[in-house]
Amino acid sequence: MNDDIGEDNRLDMWRLQLEVRHLEQRAHDLFMQNLIKGTSHLAVGQEAIAAGCATAMRPGDYSFCTYRGHAHTLVRGASMTGVLGELMGKECGLLQGKGGSMHLTDVEKGAMGSYAIIGAHLPIAAGAAWAAQYNKTGAVSFCFFGDGTTNIGAFHEALNFAVIWKLPVVFVCENNFYMEYTPIDEVTAVEHPAADRAGAYGLESIIVDGNDADAVYRVARAAVDKAVAGDGPSLIEAETYRHYGHSRADPATYRPDKEVEEWMAKDPIPMYRSRLLEFGVPEKVVGDIEKSVLKAVDDATEEAKASPVPRDELAHTDVWADGGSAWRN
Repeated sequence: MNDDIGEDNRLDMWRLQLEVRHLEQRAHDLFMQNLIKGTSHLAVGQEAIAAGCATAMRPGDYSFCTYRGHAHTLVRGASMTGVLGELMGKECGLLQGKGGSMHLTDVEKGAMGSYAIIGAHLPIAAGAAWAAQYNKTGAVSFCFFGDGTTNIGAFHEALNFAVIWKLPVVFVCENNFYMEYTPIDEVTAVEHPAADRAGAYGLESIIVDGNDADAVYRVARAAVDKAVAGDGPSLIEAETYRHYGHSRADPATYRPDKEVEEWMAKDPIPMYRSRLLEFGVPEKVVGDIEKSVLKAVDDATEEAKASPVPRDELAHTDVWADGGSAWRN
């Protein structure tokens, strides 16, 4: 068996996938208990992409993601209590309860925000990469987006500039085959919405099994090495499938039963558990990690529940970059 990744990295990816799965499931449960208001977009089923890319990243690298960003924020090291607290609108949240599900951010961890406007963050990720290039920091930007974003102008503009300036940015399309309720293949001229367009910008066409954390790690690691070497950006299309609807308001009845059944059989969690055992990792080690993750989620849930709602005066903080709200003109 190919052991180019190593046991330490695989155990890290196992833990990260479990953290995302169980935290997202808990978020679903809390929503059903009316403890999370508004909507939320869960990444249950898509954990391998976040885990594989995060393991390939280095401290100091940047992550930019969409409103389906709980996973990508958590895997960079953001606290579970901070994530759940933010979803619940509590003061312990990453943004003190002011951002909510679609705007998770933890700059200290390199999680540079979740963006609710489709495609808005691609030029921002390119800009951060440009700053890193100019300042010679060595940082690489990872930019995650859905398949629907590939039909937005910002996708093409960001790719074009990233290529001509050889920016250290990795664009990762999480292709779950549905742009909200619409199958991506019904509204896109090419079969692979990201990979089939890579050639237009002189980039390699990269398609990876987005449910296989090892496969994702390998292509992400190669993309980081390319960026650090000064050879410019990469565009990765990771094929995956969300287990729930687009958001909590979506029962996803538009998806064919057979399609859902086939993708559920490709669930990244049991697949990766089996792989660890195949590589000789003891069952106890695998199970102990799962137990520790479940306890961490339980502890974070209780901490978030116990946190107060934000004080009124917090509404006047962090409006501007200086941390305040005083009007400037």
